[in-house]
Amino acid sequence: MQITQNSVSLPSSGSIERYQLLLKLAKAANSHLDFSDVLAALGSHLSPIHEVRYVAVLIVEGDEYLPYSLYVANQARVAGESFSQVMARFADVPAEDVPDRIPMKDTVMEHVRRTGRPYVCADLARTLRFAEEPRLLSYGIRSYVLCPLLVRERMIGAIHFIREAPHHYSPDEISLFSEIAEVAAIALSNALAYSEIDALRQKLQEENLVLRDNISEIAGFEELIGSSEGLKRVLASIEKVAATDSTVLILGETGTGKELVAKAIHQRSRRALRPLIKINCAAIPESLVSSELFGHERGAFTGAMERRIGRFERANQSSLFLDEVGELPLETQVALLRVLQEREFERVGGTQTIRTDVRLIAATNLNLPEASEAGRFRTDLFYRLNVFPIEVPPLRERREDIPMLVEYFAARCGERIGKRVARIHNETMSLLVEYHWPGNIRELQNVIERGVILAENGTLRLERSVFGIQKNSVLETNVLDHHERDLIQAALVETRGRIAGRSGAAARLGLPPSTLESKIRALKIDKHRYRSNVASVQ
Repeated sequence: MQITQNSVSLPSSGSIERYQLLLKLAKAANSHLDFSDVLAALGSHLSPIHEVRYVAVLIVEGDEYLPYSLYVANQARVAGESFSQVMARFADVPAEDVPDRIPMKDTVMEHVRRTGRPYVCADLARTLRFAEEPRLLSYGIRSYVLCPLLVRERMIGAIHFIREAPHHYSPDEISLFSEIAEVAAIALSNALAYSEIDALRQKLQEENLVLRDNISEIAGFEELIGSSEGLKRVLASIEKVAATDSTVLILGETGTGKELVAKAIHQRSRRALRPLIKINCAAIPESLVSSELFGHERGAFTGAMERRIGRFERANQSSLFLDEVGELPLETQVALLRVLQEREFERVGGTQTIRTDVRLIAATNLNLPEASEAGRFRTDLFYRLNVFPIEVPPLRERREDIPMLVEYFAARCGERIGKRVARIHNETMSLLVEYHWPGNIRELQNVIERGVILAENGTLRLERSVFGIQKNSVLETNVLDHHERDLIQAALVETRGRIAGRSGAAARLGLPPSTLESKIRALKIDKHRYRSNVASVQ
């Protein structure tokens, strides 16, 4: 097979053109923090004088190396695109066939690291010496030069100059590639250092926000107040389990204070010096839940412009609170089960196994055994979570605590808005104690805030219409008549199972979403059935 030669002559060693080229590359390296931009500039300056198809940069991590960045001659870049995605676009290689990490043993990378010198291959079809070369040949690569990227005599990576045809590389070409590698090594070192500093800065900012959030909510710790037997059982359970690392499952209706229980457990644990990491599983789109929990690598999906640290990684040596855990998608439940069993996970789009030391606290208002029977929640995950269950009673089952909670909320809200409430009207207190509170403590807090705003002469007084449902509501306050089930089911059909929002069932019925959720549970209506029925019709 005939070996092809360059159609354009290279600037020889010592020529002015060569120095000008290296000066342009050095300027590009100093002008960009993102190494992909540096590599694009390098390739654009090199392409007019050398017929390279690809310029690839690989980085060394211990006994492995990672494909890091790839330039394709005369092709437009897509911001945030990963190495494997570029290969899939231009080399007709499925992205999943491009490995994220490659063992160093018996590879050309190991050879270059050992010798500290470039390795030249004129024709892969004739000479296959190293472990990765059959794969390179399957990608359509026929010849290449691999130069080490050295920083203070330590190899941090390598730069690959690749052609799709056989080629005999001249000493001038190899010399030029080696000089380019010196510039690229400095640029790569700076980019890796900047990336690490930026990741640390981002992590510090996130931890500061979490700490600030935790500090601002310490006052809310007092909301676990009362003398009812139900609350005493909860507090006793907290004291027993807090000092352990056991997984806790907090059960209870919406608004009962499950998050306060989670905070109390964390604050009494050996992990209290680190911030409690929280995530509401129901508030995140299904497509992003795994990324939020486990993080993702740059280019893992469209819009993944940089590596993101997930909640499990941030919660290392601390506690992670998974609120509304029953809303997790089934595929994420599988990944969560693995973390609980193995204490390890991978970021989305990555292959590196990350070990974590996390104390998990989960909460749900769903009946998980029923959800398991219906196929919406994994039975094995339920058993893993249900190590130490704590059931928080609804407010209607601890009515003797309501006067203390009312006084507490009135005082705190009054202080916040600069309005002192010295007295709760007797009839108002009676109404507060008698009301069934479908929204529990959260609803009580909102009602008291409204009462403080309306209070006159230091007295909090509320009309009956204030309690949860307004006069114009389709459903009357505190009454569950025989029409409720039909009305709720009709609204769920019309709204395709949607509860909240302007077009949701709660708005149609004139109810707060939390109140409707409570009524749905009380009447044992399966709201998920309406979603699946619509999906099947469509």
